Amino acid sequence: MTSPVPAGAIRRIYIDKQSPKAYHALVQTSEAVRTTAAEAGLDRALVELVNLRVSQINGCAYCLHVHTRAALRAGETPQRLGVLAAWRDTEVFTPAERAALALAEATTAAADATAQDAAYAAARDVLTDDQTAAVIWVAVTINAFNRVSIMSRHPVRPEG
Repeated sequence: MTSPVPAGAIRRIYIDKQSPKAYHALVQTSEAVRTTAAEAGLDRALVELVNLRVSQINGCAYCLHVHTRAALRAGETPQRLGVLAAWRDTEVFTPAERAALALAEATTAAADATAQDAAYAAARDVLTDDQTAAVIWVAVTINAFNRVSIMSRHPVRPEG
């Protein structure tokens, strides 16, 4: 399968369809990470906040679409989803959520060692070792899915 081609754009393949075994391995990793997060005591809503924040940073429309719906199903509110991109400037996120979001951002922009150290230190203050590891794994996994969708140009179509 290939993606729709906008005028002047290069036709892209859906790499998940082109290489289903590799994609299936990524899905299995995601399932293991979801279990790891739950076992660490992270609720699904927080996992979806991490998925959304990383997808915002990466500009992945498809993952934003999928994970906004998942976050709403997990009990997230429209207010919190609406201000997620500016989470530092709000009072609607708990200290643990703030630490997880900062750690997810640092995982996504791993080249910024100073921000990474600060986020890691903040996470260690409020998250357990298992929770810290789980947040990093959630961020690593959604970063991989973002690349699959961005490079494939997975479409987001109007819902009707």
